[in-house]
Amino acid sequence: QLLEAYPNPFNPSTAISYQLSAFSFVELNIYDALGREVAKLIDEEKPAGWHKVVWSARDLPSGVYVCRLVAGQYADSKKLLLMK
Repeated sequence: QLLEAYPNPFNPSTAISYQLSAFSFVELNIYDALGREVAKLIDEEKPAGWHKVVWSARDLPSGVYVCRLVAGQYADSKKLLLMK
């Protein structure tokens, strides 16, 4: 389960939390409004339970970004708004 990032809107960093029901290979990536990957936050196996990662967008322009989590058969996305 991917939760809403907090804070959102954010500047320059936000915390992204998610819960895994089982041990899974996890990919957590950030994409810009054109669908280009701008950050790869997680690309590894993780145990079941709650997890949190902080993303700093210090070098990116203001705008809408999409956080996408893929863990096993589960996939979800959330919008993020960077306001500088």
